[in-house]
Amino acid sequence: MNYKDLEVWFVTGAQLLYGGDAVVKVDAHSNEMVKGLNDSGRLPIKVVYKGTANSSAEVSEIMRAANGDTKCVGIITWMHTFSPAKMWIHGLMDYKKPLLHLHTQYNETIPWNEIDMDFMNLNQSAHGDREFGHITSRLRKPRKVVVGYWKDKSTQEKIAIWMRVCAAWEDAQNMRIIRFGDNMNNVAVTDGDKVEAEIRLGYHVDNAPIAKLVPYVEAVTEAEIDALVAEYCNLYDFAPNAAKGGKDHQFVRDAAAQEIGLRRFLVDKKATAFTTSFDELEGMKQLMGFASQRLMAEGFGFGAEGDWKTAALCRTMWVMAQGLPGGCSFLEDYTLNFDGNNSSILQAHMLEINPEIAAKKPRVEVHYLGIGDSGTCARLVFQAHEGEGIACTIVDMGNRFRMICNDVDVIKPKDLPKLPVACALWKPMPNFEIGAGAWILAGGTHHSSFSFSLTKEYMEDYAEIADVELLLIDKDTNIRNFKQDIRNNEVYYMLNKALR
Repeated sequence: MNYKDLEVWFVTGAQLLYGGDAVVKVDAHSNEMVKGLNDSGRLPIKVVYKGTANSSAEVSEIMRAANGDTKCVGIITWMHTFSPAKMWIHGLMDYKKPLLHLHTQYNETIPWNEIDMDFMNLNQSAHGDREFGHITSRLRKPRKVVVGYWKDKSTQEKIAIWMRVCAAWEDAQNMRIIRFGDNMNNVAVTDGDKVEAEIRLGYHVDNAPIAKLVPYVEAVTEAEIDALVAEYCNLYDFAPNAAKGGKDHQFVRDAAAQEIGLRRFLVDKKATAFTTSFDELEGMKQLMGFASQRLMAEGFGFGAEGDWKTAALCRTMWVMAQGLPGGCSFLEDYTLNFDGNNSSILQAHMLEINPEIAAKKPRVEVHYLGIGDSGTCARLVFQAHEGEGIACTIVDMGNRFRMICNDVDVIKPKDLPKLPVACALWKPMPNFEIGAGAWILAGGTHHSSFSFSLTKEYMEDYAEIADVELLLIDKDTNIRNFKQDIRNNEVYYMLNKALR
């Protein structure tokens, strides 16, 4: 997804009560503000000024146009003067895309010596934005409210976060997830209501027998494999048995064929996320762990063992983070390390961790993997770099989807000479006992979508747009209040469903 192909529209609220000269000034100020936002270099998506809205008809026309424009991923509204909110009702009721309400003002400070009634009539954001805020609240319209001077870095950074989330939301509305095999071993948390997911979150989940992928892999030529293996040699270190001439080098070549074939299959199916299963490998020479690692780095969402919700969330978080440092990845809670204040959780999986989060150059290794139908497999082995990040998941609670987001601190693990997998070691915030306990109380998965690049603000914006429940676990979390939040949310969603 290319951010350069997207737009966010800027609509200024006004009215004709103050005369044509006032409208001209409002328009001039708005153009200057939009230009300033675009020239700031902080916004990832271009802002397009769509003029002042002075009537219900004008608001409705803009909102309908935004709904039908594939470039537009959201609208920013700002009330320069007092804009009577009744004129926004029909347009807001029709509007289907993300909304940001910017509470700002053209001038930074009050011109104390020159302020007069003309200035007061023109610059009415202080109460115009409250009028608009009332009608969006009355309509229960999901939106982000950003308060601050439009030239300030902090204000622009909040808008930038929302823009990235808008891009991810737009991507999710056309997301197709391919599941190679079904949900594994009667696991509950990785499954869920796919119909409700398409209604609520936009993405479509399809099943594909692994047999449909096999011809794609078999059609890959030796020359194509040679070229890709040469790329591996430039990017990664190799264990002796995996290197060219090594006894297990053929497994690396088989993994390269899988990568090429899998990529072509997903592109042909217009899919941007996928899941695998180690119990569904008929016709494949090994589990597609190496290919999954590589494709995740390109932006394909991945979930292990049929976990389509995590695959979708990995894709969504990758779209949000385009161009930001740090990296994103699928991860799984593997095993615990009780060590007082440094108690932590080892995050890993059999094979499929994104090399974007590696601390050092990954190493290509080949080992036997004795689980399910899989045998000897190539994989990239590394440890994640240190730093702060977020671990997120989406679970199906029956009457709603729940997003859980935990701030985590990735720390340096010890060497794992007998565990040849990619891994990360993190301390959940605010500490191991509360962080892990809250995650379990919330019904969180053992899989998560992890990012060094994003913060919880991204997920707050996403949950607001999607209108799904969000539970945050951070430095301020305590179990008593967290349990009460869960109880309160249960009542809220039960009543909300009844009212609908």
